[in-house]
Amino acid sequence: MARPMPDGAQHTGRVSDSVRPELEAVRAALLDERTLVRSVASGRQRNAVVPFRRVEARYVDLKAGRRLQLTSYDGTQAHIRNVEPGPVAEQAVDELLAMPFASWHVDTTAETLQTRVTKKGRPLMHRTAHVDLVEPARGHDRPKRRLLDESDPLFALLGVTTDEGRVKPTRMAKFRQVQELLAALDPLVDDAVRMGPGTRLSAARPLRMADLGCGNAYLTFAAFRYLTAVKDVPVQAVGVDAKAQARAHNAEVARQLGIGAQMEFVESPIGVAELREPPDLVLALHACDTATDEALARAVRWRTPVVLAAPCCHHDIQRQLSADHTPDPFRLVTRHGILKERLADVLTDALRASILRLVGYRVEVIEFVDSEHTPRNALIRAVRTPAPAPSGEFDGYRRLVDQWGVRPALATLLADDYPALQVADSPSRG
Repeated sequence: MARPMPDGAQHTGRVSDSVRPELEAVRAALLDERTLVRSVASGRQRNAVVPFRRVEARYVDLKAGRRLQLTSYDGTQAHIRNVEPGPVAEQAVDELLAMPFASWHVDTTAETLQTRVTKKGRPLMHRTAHVDLVEPARGHDRPKRRLLDESDPLFALLGVTTDEGRVKPTRMAKFRQVQELLAALDPLVDDAVRMGPGTRLSAARPLRMADLGCGNAYLTFAAFRYLTAVKDVPVQAVGVDAKAQARAHNAEVARQLGIGAQMEFVESPIGVAELREPPDLVLALHACDTATDEALARAVRWRTPVVLAAPCCHHDIQRQLSADHTPDPFRLVTRHGILKERLADVLTDALRASILRLVGYRVEVIEFVDSEHTPRNALIRAVRTPAPAPSGEFDGYRRLVDQWGVRPALATLLADDYPALQVADSPSRG
């Protein structure tokens, strides 16, 4: 990953010229072998290329002494490099910081630093102090990191693991899906707490989580267990689903887990579901077609701080794609059914992400689970922000809907609150 320094070169011990000075706090945390717990660099800045999907850094204790371990993940495998603290580690860290990653998440014993680089290339940093000091793990041969261990009683109760605590082969995809959800949720827990209960966080004012279209609630229960058992955050959760069978099943699982008082299940369509209190965190995982839009619209109206949505089928935009209104040269794509379907998936989620930005959210669309497990593998991750929408976002949104002749369901659902999102009828739309 790192290139060796030229012969005779001396390391200065300061940030190299290629590293942004705004990242000095991240650099200092990475080089502090006493306090660094773990850091993750991921994503890529606009119009940039990074050599790895993600790079993790932590200190490990080897026979030769303490080393900074850099684990770089490409498309197929992990590459591990252990470097000695001091000038060698400083050089490796400077080279890593010079790479155009879009975000940094750094955990130290005392705080969490989150840095995101905007589309204009400006780093934005948020720091959150830990309530209690965190102890770093220094073991080299640590077990595979699972955010919720397979030994958790939840998995046995849901039929994911055997009586011996091993994941059933037929449930391995579900187990991986749980871990991927928790990995996506983990960096946003601090945002949900800070913008929700904040310093009032307690059993009397817990983090309020709502899963809209929860189904059999595998992921609802997993998120609850992770937040409460691993992150030590008090949570009050509600799952909403239109099926009475789902409500009864989920309520019984909650009772058997002894968390019936902290988890409630409501039988209701998403669009008309009533909650006692607005949620701090909304999940909408595999809600079919426009049910995802209904969940996003409810979250927007509640001004929910953090939203995670994994869309399912995208029939609405697919039905609207008209051969007469398809812009050239995309008629070559839409004439094929399977390609038209995939294009509708991309177009739908791009419009959802743009609308969320326009109504006050910072948005990422990331891979949820590997495409070998399911083609429905996108996750919309949104955090409410006081910052205005990116420059040109509204014009880009209007051009996209006009060129394709579509009316996004999310825009229609938010029309009363955000009329500018609506698209005027045209002859092509009938």
